[in-house]
Amino acid sequence: MEKEIYLDNSATTRVFPEVAALMNTIYLEKYGNPSSMHHKGVEAEKEIRTAKETLSQILKCRPQNLYFTSCGSESNNIALIGGALANQRAGKHLITSKLEHPAVLESMKFLESIGFEVTYLPVDANGHVSAQDVADAVREDTILVSCMFTNNEIGAVEPIAEIGEAIKKKNPKTLFHVDAVQAFGKEEIYPSKMHIDFLAASGHKIHSPKGIGLLYVADGVKVRNLIFGGGQQGGLRSGTENVAGIAGMALAAKMLYSDLAGEREKLFAMKEHFLRRCEEIPDVIINGVPALYGKKIADVGEEELSASVRTTAPQVISLTVPGVRAEVLLHALEDRNIYVSSGSACSSNRPHLSETLKAIGVTGDALDNTIRISTSVMNSMDDMDAAADALKEIVPMLRKYTRH
Repeated sequence: MEKEIYLDNSATTRVFPEVAALMNTIYLEKYGNPSSMHHKGVEAEKEIRTAKETLSQILKCRPQNLYFTSCGSESNNIALIGGALANQRAGKHLITSKLEHPAVLESMKFLESIGFEVTYLPVDANGHVSAQDVADAVREDTILVSCMFTNNEIGAVEPIAEIGEAIKKKNPKTLFHVDAVQAFGKEEIYPSKMHIDFLAASGHKIHSPKGIGLLYVADGVKVRNLIFGGGQQGGLRSGTENVAGIAGMALAAKMLYSDLAGEREKLFAMKEHFLRRCEEIPDVIINGVPALYGKKIADVGEEELSASVRTTAPQVISLTVPGVRAEVLLHALEDRNIYVSSGSACSSNRPHLSETLKAIGVTGDALDNTIRISTSVMNSMDDMDAAADALKEIVPMLRKYTRH
């Protein structure tokens, strides 16, 4: 059997062995309810406090600013819906972009259905939101702006600090929410310095388990709870905490941030190498890399490509392969034990035409001809070469079959 090559890491990641070992210890030995007053409860509660300390050091915030949820989508929902409901006396105008994850866009649709007004900002051909456009859209009654840090489909990295500064300069009372699910573990993120009031992250994107998310809430920010129960986590997110998941997420984050520059450079090198290999696939289009917009890869110099790649997310590669349906290509690669995705990041088993691709101007059949390759620190150059070799062989065959 061929070696398994997993290149769908923006959908989910394999858990680090060290994280699995820590979680197993908690499951088997430190299994108490953290709300219990006896020793087993205190033992579990200590794991949560330790995790908060670790994560707060990474984000340069106070442990009290951090709350644990079930996933990034829940964190986004609490921030957006809870934040809007808690601050609606100051206004009912919200701003977001057309490039956001469904967890944000669907939350905005819900808020619209109960009387809020939402402005959806456009993006440029490489998926970037303009800080000036955001500032121009902010009004006296704008209570919240939401912008993702890193796009999950094309790897666009937004100018978050610039946007945050522009928002606060226009209206200091406007809250700034950032979906950092694809950025956490890949970027340096300092909420206070970047003027961020809400920040969402997810464990299963950084080699910790599914079922654990993180929400940062800045000091003094009002947010209404959406889950009612025993009053855990200051009442903002009731329910017995997922102790093993919390500890696992903190350890995974600590491992990634211990050498973030080195890990980023490894991912960028793999991305750049793979893009060069794409020269061997006729007519392939790379999305989200500014230097390659409207150009052939062979026409872009080494230095220009390298510099441009490093303005994008290190782990995301978006390829449009004219003449080949994404779903067909995905399964052809799967037959070779190579795993990529089509459609959006979290619903590739329910393919639909991508709103992100539409937002950057992709039209017609190209919307259904795009796949996403997403790497992690567990991948290697050999993996990228294997994927490139497979595409080089498969794509001409599939095009020939489609034409007949």
